[in-house]
Amino acid sequence: MIYLWREQRTGVTRQQPVTVDVHVRPGDARRALCEEAEAGLCGRPKELSPKWLYDERGSQLFDDITRLPEYYPTRREREILEARAAEIARVSGADTLIELGSGTSEKTRLLLDAFQEAGQLRRFVPFDVSEAFLRSAAERLARQYPRVSVHAVVGDFERHLGRLPRGGRRLVAFLGGTIGNFKPEQRAHFFREVAEGLEPGDGLLLGTDLIKCRDRLFAAYNDRAGVTAEFNRNVLRVLNRELGADFDVEAFAHLAPFDEEHSWIEMRLISLREQVVRLPALERFAHFEEGEVLRTEVSCKFRPEQVEAELAAAGLQLSSWWTDAAEDFALSLSFKR
Repeated sequence: MIYLWREQRTGVTRQQPVTVDVHVRPGDARRALCEEAEAGLCGRPKELSPKWLYDERGSQLFDDITRLPEYYPTRREREILEARAAEIARVSGADTLIELGSGTSEKTRLLLDAFQEAGQLRRFVPFDVSEAFLRSAAERLARQYPRVSVHAVVGDFERHLGRLPRGGRRLVAFLGGTIGNFKPEQRAHFFREVAEGLEPGDGLLLGTDLIKCRDRLFAAYNDRAGVTAEFNRNVLRVLNRELGADFDVEAFAHLAPFDEEHSWIEMRLISLREQVVRLPALERFAHFEEGEVLRTEVSCKFRPEQVEAELAAAGLQLSSWWTDAAEDFALSLSFKR
């Protein structure tokens, strides 16, 4: 059963109230972590969802990653938005912008500004799993865009897409190449859920990282400064803190090779020795052989025809396709057929 809380706060510095819908109950995240850790750490092959990488420390490390010279996706996507935001607003015709996995909505401000300048933005819906973070971001956005209604939704886009606010002509933005963290069957399910929630005229703005030189892909996820390695190993600290585990963080090496068969970067933590890790919250132990791999993330890379085919299979018609000058990254706009 999902519980829903809704509240509105009105401040003197803005014209519109902030609405916050909460679909995540206290303790949901820890229960989910326990379930996944038991399934993903106590057998073989070992694997965790990438969402556990993003605690406060992990989010800061990822922000640091986006500024590294080797890591191109964030810069390339921003380049597209700077050049095409006005066109996206015009072609979409939307008056409501919904951002999945909104975070700070830093890049989305380019869209918000373009929609506002076009005189068509009435509502912004940031959607994220962190309630405290989202509330803070929503309040800040409401102050910056006083004529826009901000309706924040605290939820998991793997479970709560059906809870997105209805009404108006909506554009759902899923940026940053996050769709690449989904394996093919997960992507198909995600696209179907998005399509089922759209009305005629609603659209999906999707960010996808494109296939490119393998050396550049490897460098982007194995930076010389070791920031990505620290980001990857941070998930072990999350497990130590949340589950009382006793991972020796330095006993795992980071490696993120490109898997040619699946066309994805695979983030790995490799056990440097045979070891047994206690998981007190689960009353279990995780056994690692020397050289055994714990997969923490995949990051799929795409070809244009693949993106179009996967959208079409879910009932979404590709309308527009934009890339940066180097054709490293793409934004696509599709509508429900």
